[in-house]
Amino acid sequence: MIYLDHASTTPMDEEVVKAMAPFYNKKFANPSSLYKIGREAARAIADSRESVAKVLNCQAEEIVFTAGGTESDNLAIFGIANQFIRQPPENPKNYHLITTQIEHSAVLESFRALEQKGFQVTYLPVDKFGLVSPDELMKALKPNTILLSIMYANNEIGTIQPIAEIASIIKNYRQIQQVGKSKNPIYPILHTDGCQAAGYLDLDVDKLGVALMTLNGSKIYGPKQIGLLYKRKEIKLAPILYGGEQEGKMRPGTENVAAIVGFAKALELANKAKKEESKRLTKLRDYFVMELLKIPETILNGHHQQRLPNNINVTFKRIEGESIMLKLDAKEIYVSTGSACHSLSLKPSHVILAIGQDAGAAHGSMRFTMGKSTTKKDIDQVLKVLPKIINDLRRLTAIRK
Repeated sequence: MIYLDHASTTPMDEEVVKAMAPFYNKKFANPSSLYKIGREAARAIADSRESVAKVLNCQAEEIVFTAGGTESDNLAIFGIANQFIRQPPENPKNYHLITTQIEHSAVLESFRALEQKGFQVTYLPVDKFGLVSPDELMKALKPNTILLSIMYANNEIGTIQPIAEIASIIKNYRQIQQVGKSKNPIYPILHTDGCQAAGYLDLDVDKLGVALMTLNGSKIYGPKQIGLLYKRKEIKLAPILYGGEQEGKMRPGTENVAAIVGFAKALELANKAKKEESKRLTKLRDYFVMELLKIPETILNGHHQQRLPNNINVTFKRIEGESIMLKLDAKEIYVSTGSACHSLSLKPSHVILAIGQDAGAAHGSMRFTMGKSTTKKDIDQVLKVLPKIINDLRRLTAIRK
């Protein structure tokens, strides 16, 4: 098979599987237990936290392990928002939030839920490449803005946002607003969803300037249903789950020790291989894009250079993406029509619409995301069969524009 859907999920690395194995049936105890095997499980979590903190260049206590990227996004967003209205009679209408039109649904749906509660929300537009305008961001900031959530690298089109520049704009705004009020202003706070960035981009939170960052395991050859939220130590969050002391009361419940250990190992390996793997995949990506654009009526979505090394998103006009996907599936070539979280939906991608394409073109968008196993031979095989599939489907389609 040829698997080109690594933005959806990745196979587990053998070293990760090996690291996790003892915590299923040997070191299986509850980490809250005081006896020996409980202490061993607790030590494994502590070591994993230290390992992750080293990659992110932060303190170990600033890492909160969660059940995945979606939960981490929710904890960041609702954790900040609810912190402001937990003491009645605070009114949500007093507070302003900012995000972009191309965020993952875990972020967008959280903001929509807060909007329904009364919070003011600005959804920043993006340009045709999927980039946020610093000027638009500046205009959107208000004295009552408490949180911005801007994705590091987009899961559909691969466009990389200039997070450090955005953080600098917010920092300057904060200082101007807080003159004479506070020596250490922290609001508005910047959160970034970095799930797609891990393994390819710099995760140093000091360099990025973020106060909150989401990562998960399934995108970096680690286990599924495990993630983290980096939370700068001075940031206060209202919990969204209750019932225990674990993870600083931010994520109560018995910890999934095996998954935490596996996530830490996967992040360590991904970070170590980041430079060489990014270089290899960038070369493959550029070759693949060049060949795909030889197919008539094909458009590259996202920024041409400022994009993830493994991401290729194109629109084949006058054709349905689902039809292409099924034809490739029959040849054991696995790709996506957009975000995996919306793979069962027939709605056009909100990301493709946001960069200026119409609904018809959005339905023809395809996402190819490469990984460690991808070779030039794989790409050439796709290029061998894809043009014929597209030509055959276009002959059958009723779409003329």
